[in-house]
Amino acid sequence: MKNITTPTTTIERLPLYYRYLEKVNSEGIEVISSKQLGDGLGIPSTQVRKDLSYYGEFGRRGVGYEVDVLMKNLKKILGLNNNWEIVLVGAGNLGQALVNYGGFKKLGLNINYVLDIAPDEIEGNLDEIEIYPMEKLNEVIKDNNIKIAIIAVPAEGAQEVANKLIESGVEAIWNFAPTHLKLPEDIKVRDEDLSIGLISLSYYLSN
Repeated sequence: MKNITTPTTTIERLPLYYRYLEKVNSEGIEVISSKQLGDGLGIPSTQVRKDLSYYGEFGRRGVGYEVDVLMKNLKKILGLNNNWEIVLVGAGNLGQALVNYGGFKKLGLNINYVLDIAPDEIEGNLDEIEIYPMEKLNEVIKDNNIKIAIIAVPAEGAQEVANKLIESGVEAIWNFAPTHLKLPEDIKVRDEDLSIGLISLSYYLSN
C-alpha cells in the first residue's frame, strides 16, 4: 500500500465500490472497467482510477479489473477481512433496526452486544440478543475486546455514553444521536443525523 495520505472523500467512496462489486459479482460478471464501475455509481471513471491508485495497481490497461481480485483487495483495505465485535448502546426502535439489519454480518460486522438504561422495559425483537444494563458496559467491552461502538440514544445522553465507551477502550463510534460529540482527537467518529437528509430534501422542494 502506498505511503500517501488518502483523501477522506476517497475513503468514503471505497465502500461504494465494494458494494457495487458485490452486486456485479453476484451477476456473474468477472471483469469490469473503471467506466462501468463509475457509471454504476455516478462517479467519473477518472475518479475511480484515481481513488484505487492510492492503494496500488489493480487493473490492466485496456482490460479493466478482475472483480473477485478487486473485491478481495478492497475487503482487506476496508478491514472487512476481520470479524469485528460491536457494541450498541440504545435498544429503542433505531437500535433494534440496526441490530436486525442482516447486511452487517455479511461484512463481518457483528452487533452482538446491546446495552440500554432500562433493558427490562424494551419491547420488540432483537434476534435473541441479550440486552445488558449500562452497569455492564465496561465489563462487556473489556471482556470482548470491543473497539467499535454504536450510539443510538437520545441527544441529551449521548456525550455521557460516549465518554464511558472511550474510558472502557472503544476507539471508534458510529453516532446516531442528533448531537455533536466532543471526543479526543484519536477517537474516530461518524455522525449520522437522520433528520438532516429529510430537512435537505424539504429545503430543495421549498426553494
